[in-house]
Amino acid sequence: MARNIGLNVPAPEKECSDVHCPFHGSLPVRGQVITGKVVSDRMMGSVVVRRDYLHLVRKYKRYEKRSTKIHAHNPPCLHAEVGDLVRIAECRPLSKTKTYVVVEVKKP
Repeated sequence: MARNIGLNVPAPEKECSDVHCPFHGSLPVRGQVITGKVVSDRMMGSVVVRRDYLHLVRKYKRYEKRSTKIHAHNPPCLHAEVGDLVRIAECRPLSKTKTYVVVEVKKP
């Protein structure tokens, strides 16, 4: 039985025993919700998500493409892989660089 995390995302079909899973563990989510693409899943239990966005250069009144990479925890019940479009939610710091957790996986 998955708990309600307060976001409009479907609960995963699989169950897991991960403490840092927002659905089956005790990790609360709060703050930003970001959509991006998984570019690396080589870490154990973590993924690297690339977020592309446009930045306005006011002097020239034009936009430039920028991107940032965000490390996120990957619960075993969701199991995001390289190329997947994912939604990540902010949580408390889980390690030195991880402050996000995957809450939804959209297969391409």
